[in-house]
Amino acid sequence: MNEWLIHNEPTVRLVIFLGMFAVMVALERLLPRRRSVHRGRRWWPNLAMLAADGLVLRLAFPLLAVGTALAAADAGFGLFNVIAVPYAAAFVSSVLLLDLIIYAQHVLMHKVPLLWRLHRVHHSDLEFDVTTGVRFHPAEIALSMGIKMAAVALLGPPAAAVIALEVLLNATSLFNHTNLDLPAPLDRLLRLMLVTPDMHRVHHSEHRDETDSNYGFNVPWWDRLFGTYRAQPRAGHQAMRIGIGAFTRPVDQTFRSLLTQPLRSVRNSGASVHERHA
Repeated sequence: MNEWLIHNEPTVRLVIFLGMFAVMVALERLLPRRRSVHRGRRWWPNLAMLAADGLVLRLAFPLLAVGTALAAADAGFGLFNVIAVPYAAAFVSSVLLLDLIIYAQHVLMHKVPLLWRLHRVHHSDLEFDVTTGVRFHPAEIALSMGIKMAAVALLGPPAAAVIALEVLLNATSLFNHTNLDLPAPLDRLLRLMLVTPDMHRVHHSEHRDETDSNYGFNVPWWDRLFGTYRAQPRAGHQAMRIGIGAFTRPVDQTFRSLLTQPLRSVRNSGASVHERHA
């Protein structure tokens, strides 16, 4: 099974991604949390960013994270290739440790000014729906993959664990960015194990203290453990404002503008108090 999964990893990931995307689009149309105003204007640039990200990854990182795990295993390099650990323990530990590293990377994206310039492309979306979950600057995606590959090389995780993490990241990023109105009791239950849309929506608030919270993608445990968890936005989910004040014009939301946004300063462009890093 592992060999089949590794051999067919790109196809498996693509099928799961497309299936998850279709399901989330259907759900957010049936049960929307907030009224969508700019869907048509936003979707094409957001999906174009996804296409650009995929192109960059394939051109710049032909090996990718799974290939790094296989290379580390062949070379006997990395923690779990050096110490004797039962496969199940190595698998679970690898997924959790890599997820923790991704959490830490996300925090740095907010705290380091140069990294924030890249990451604010994701936060400058004026609404919050499933396409927000694929709206990342190609340079951020390339940097993230480099960090992930370095972490995989050091940990030496089973290749299947890396595939599982990649699938989870794709699926949960779509899920927790979905404009989905979950019943409050179900949301509270899911938050014990998963980052829900309501939890992650707080992270897209225009307010600095709310944006600098709820960094997790997969599980809510790191935010609770490190004190970055915030249960609800101060204005409530219906009234909260999403995005970055400096990038509210239609021209700021075009594909071309998203690609060049990290190069632009916002000091003289009507930035809100949230734009403190640029």
